[in-house]
Parts: sequence; structure tokens; C-alpha cells
Amino acid sequence: MTSSKFDLVVYGATGFTGKLVAEYLVAQYRGDTSLRWAMAGRSLDKLASVRDAIGAPADTPLIAADASDPASLKAMVAQTKLVLTTVGPYQLYGNELVAACAETGTDYVDLCGEPVWMRQMIDRHQATAERSGARIVFSCGFDSVPFELGVYFVQQQARKVFGAAAARVKGRVRGMSGTLSGGTAASAKATFDAVAQDLSLVAILKDSFALTPGFKGPKQPSGNKPLYEEDLQSWAAPFMMALINTRNVHRSNMLMGFPYGQDFVYDEMVLTGAGEKGEANAKKVMAANAEKTGPSAPKPGEGPSKEEREKGYYNLLFVAIAPDGRQVRASVKGDRDPGYGSTSKMISECAIGLLREGAGVKPGFWTPGAALGDSLIKRLVDHAGLTFSVED
Repeated sequence: MTSSKFDLVVYGATGFTGKLVAEYLVAQYRGDTSLRWAMAGRSLDKLASVRDAIGAPADTPLIAADASDPASLKAMVAQTKLVLTTVGPYQLYGNELVAACAETGTDYVDLCGEPVWMRQMIDRHQATAERSGARIVFSCGFDSVPFELGVYFVQQQARKVFGAAAARVKGRVRGMSGTLSGGTAASAKATFDAVAQDLSLVAILKDSFALTPGFKGPKQPSGNKPLYEEDLQSWAAPFMMALINTRNVHRSNMLMGFPYGQDFVYDEMVLTGAGEKGEANAKKVMAANAEKTGPSAPKPGEGPSKEEREKGYYNLLFVAIAPDGRQVRASVKGDRDPGYGSTSKMISECAIGLLREGAGVKPGFWTPGAALGDSLIKRLVDHAGLTFSVED
């Protein structure tokens, strides 16, 4: 790719999450003159209003770009090394942008949690990206960075304790406070709508190895009903984001050359406590999952207040299990609500990490952890409010 005017363009900066990303860049990198970035969206007037509202410098560049206007997307892509996009659902608004980045060798990061669309993009554009030099990195927010890196981190500890990576890892949500993003809800609805119109997509949606073309691993736990886990002394309920997170974890394993083994088994659930209360809570979680993508779900562009975002948190447990039953446990915690406050920081650090520490990342489609590994963990700990800890 030829030299670019910008290192990074935030596309969708007038949306709720895009504005938070731009605000984070202003706060975290204001004095960093080596980062040349711009804000992009459909309306220059709205972009200017966001620029002023978040306290960005008055000379912050603004770019008009619209998903319905491929020429405007190509013009935006031509000016930058990397596009960070928060404009979803990506299956509705992302096709032309991924194509433009793949064709021009422009790096790309997003917040996508839409496995069917992601597989379609990989199949359609992998060869093009490899030729052009583009690195396309999906799922750089709460889905699926803390989970993908949680498995990566606990497996590092497993090698120290067991002498080898574990073929079985459990990912469990121990606590979480925050709002499901409107974009996540809209993405789930768009995925289900697409599947309803083309039933051949059901097989991709249900496949734990949908994002590992050419590889099929062992049967995975379904995680679709409450169960009691003796080793964790707790009931567990289905976790609605497991549908994307587990796929990304398996893709990471493949991209890294199967360090977890080709017989790796991974699932995710929500821990709800012991006894009758724990069982009742597990059933409540299962019922609530349906409501989160129903009519009462937040709409794209909506989101929690600053106070609500700062009060939010998440606490994730990862358990690596050896063949003899020994366990290694690790936690990943975040200090903001997962869907907005933490996600906006994570995607920003994924983008800057790819620009600054990603020289060895080959062209093609990536997961954040497989691309950046330890350097991304360090960025998230140093800047984004995440902690990674080994537990006794």
C-alpha cells in the first residue's frame, strides 16, 4: 500500500460506540503526535459536533463516508493505513468496506459478533487480502477479546503447571454488570433474519468450527441448558455470546498452529451459584437471554450513561483441566461495562497494537489474540482497565 495520510480512521464516529472510541483516543493519545487519525461518518456536520463534544482538537480531520456509497468508502480507505469500524450490523453495512480494505491492502478492525457473515467474508476475501497485504481483524470488543485472551492466558499457565496445554478449557462468567449493546442486539437479529431467509446458513451458525475452514475438531458441549458443575460447585446457565466467542477461540487455535491441540474442547456458560437458588437463577438467565434480542433490547445508537458505564464491570473465569483432573484457574476482569465502556477501549488498543506491534502479522483474516497475543494483553492491562490473574 502507498503512504497514507492517516494511520487510523474511526468510521462510525457519530454512533454511540464510535463516539466513545474517538473520545478514548482523544483522552489516551492526545499528546501522541505520531498517531495521525481522523473521524468518518455520513454527516460532516454531525462529525463536527462529536469532535467538539468530546474535546478533540479543532483540526481533527473529518471524512464523509457512507456504507450505501461504495465510492465514498474507497475514498476513505485510500487515505489511511487502518480503518476501525463500529458501523454494524456488519452483514448489513460491512460488505463493501471489507472488500475495499482487502483490495487495497488497508488494515481493518471491527466489533463483529456475526459468525455467518465472518465466514462468508473469509471465504470471499482471504486470497485477495493475502495478495494486497491487508490484515482483517474481526471481533475486537467484548466479543471476543477477553474470552480469546483468557484462554490464551490460562493455557500459558497450564504449560507451566502441566507441562503442556490443556485439551479442555472452560470459560465461565462469574459476574457482569452492564448493558448489552444495541449493536450486538441488532447483529443477533440480523443474523437470525438472514438464516430464516437462507436455511443453508443454519449449518454454519450451529458449527463450533464455522471459522476454521478446512478443520473440524471434536464434538463440543452444547451449553444450551442449565447444568450443575461439580468441580465448580455451581449451577451454570447458557451464555448468549458463546455462539461467537467459542468460534473465535477455535479460530485462534488454528491460526496459531494448534498450540491447544487439534482435540481441544472449549465452552462458555454463566455461573449462577449453588443449591436451589443457583438452579433458579440459571433458569432465569436462560429466559432472559431471549429478551436481550427482543423488542425491549437497546437500539443501535442507544447506550448507558457515563455513570452507568463506569459502574459496570465483568469477571470471567477460565479453567484449564488436565487429563488427570488437575486444574489451573485464571481470571480476566474489566473495570467498565462490557458492551460500551470496555469495548471502546479494547478495539482502540487492538487497532493501535496492530499498527505499532503488528509488523510480523501476515496478511489475511485474524482474531485479535492470534495476531497480537502478549503485546495485546499488555496494552489492555496498561491502558484499557483489564486485569489477567492466576487463581489458587
